[in-house]
Amino acid sequence: MLLAVEVVSPDSESRDRDTKPHKYAAAGIPNYWRVEMGGENDEPVVYVYELDPVTKAYIFSGMHRTQLKLQVPFDIDIDIDLTEIDNL
Repeated sequence: MLLAVEVVSPDSESRDRDTKPHKYAAAGIPNYWRVEMGGENDEPVVYVYELDPVTKAYIFSGMHRTQLKLQVPFDIDIDIDLTEIDNL
């Protein structure tokens, strides 16, 4: 597995922010993304982490609010702005 993604909800905040990343790191999953609502307008935010092979812990590598553009673990370029969805 190259990537684990958790979508944080009020009932799972502690597990998604603390417990699960440690378990994923111990399993050797090289990438972890945490998606949650945040900021002034409660908009989606994607927190990106990469596994440090020496410490076997995740290192924060970026926070994305409107666009998720990455090359690791694969090339991706997607719009994460929900403004248009809200207008439907």
